Amino acid sequence: MKPLVVDRVVKQYGDKTAVNGISLEVDRGEIYGLLGANGAGKTTTMRMVLGLIFPDEGQILYDGKPYAKEQLQRIGYLPEERGLYPKVKVSEQLVYLARLKGMTASAADKSLKNWLERFNVPEYYDKRVEELSKGNQQKIQFIATIIHSPQLLILDEAFSGLDPVNVELLKSTVKELRDNGSTILFSTHRMEHVEELCRNITILHRSNEQVKGSLKEIKGRFPRERVRLTAESEITGLEELPGVLGVKLLEQGGYEIRIADEASGRGILHHAMSQSEISRFEIMEPTLNEIFIKTVGESHE
Repeated sequence: MKPLVVDRVVKQYGDKTAVNGISLEVDRGEIYGLLGANGAGKTTTMRMVLGLIFPDEGQILYDGKPYAKEQLQRIGYLPEERGLYPKVKVSEQLVYLARLKGMTASAADKSLKNWLERFNVPEYYDKRVEELSKGNQQKIQFIATIIHSPQLLILDEAFSGLDPVNVELLKSTVKELRDNGSTILFSTHRMEHVEELCRNITILHRSNEQVKGSLKEIKGRFPRERVRLTAESEITGLEELPGVLGVKLLEQGGYEIRIADEASGRGILHHAMSQSEISRFEIMEPTLNEIFIKTVGESHE
C-alpha cells in the first residue's frame, strides 16, 4: 500500500483550473520531486495533500485511506513562506506546535533538545526567533516540521536562505529521514537538489502534468547536446568541425562544446587527440535544469 497516492485530482477556482488531473504515487522511503514555474499548480497540489483544501475531482489516499483529521498528526509541512512567531521563544513555540501534533510536553521538549544538539545550536532553546539569523530561523522552522517524527513530509523550498554548509546539513537530514522510512514530497526551484535527492519527479506546467517519471528514464528521452573536453594543451579548430554548434572555454580549464547530435562527438575526440593528450572527454547527459527549460519553455525564479 502506497503511503501517498494522488489520483487524477482537479481543483478549480471559478473559471480558472489550478490543477488539472494530476496523479502521482510516493513510496515509503522516497523523496518525490514536484516541480514547476510559479503558478503551475505545485502549491495547490500540496495544499490538497495537506487537507487544507479538497479536490473537486479525483482523490488523495494515505496508506489506501481517504483524508481524515487524525492524519494531520502524521504529516509535517515546511511552507515556502515561513510562519514562526518572531517574539516567542524557540522552546515555547516548538513545544506548543508539537503538542498540537499529539506529543506530550515532555516528549516534545526532549525531541527539540535532541534536534538543537544535532544542528549544533543548543543555545537557541531560550532565544526568541527574531534574535536569530535568517538561516538559523530556517533551521528552527525545519525542526518544527520534523519534531513529531511525521511519516509524511511536505517540503516546499526547504533549503532557501541557507548557506552551503547548512544546506548540506539539512540535505543529510532529509536523506536520513528518507532512509528511516519517511515519505517526502519535495518542491524546489533548485534543480541540482532534485537531481541529488529525488528518484521520481513530476514537472507541472499551467496546471497540467508536462513530464513525469524516473529521473533516469526522463533524461533518456532527451538528446545529449554537450561535450566536456579537457586536454594538456590548447585545441584549435573545434568550431569548424561538423556538428559543432558552439565552443565555450571554461574558467576551470577545458572546453564545453555544444553539438547537433551525439555522433558529432567522435569527430571531436579524434580531432582533439591529434593535437594533445586528453584527460577528459564526456558527452554529457542533459541536466534537469535544461530539461525543465525545454519542457516548460519559460524562465523560473
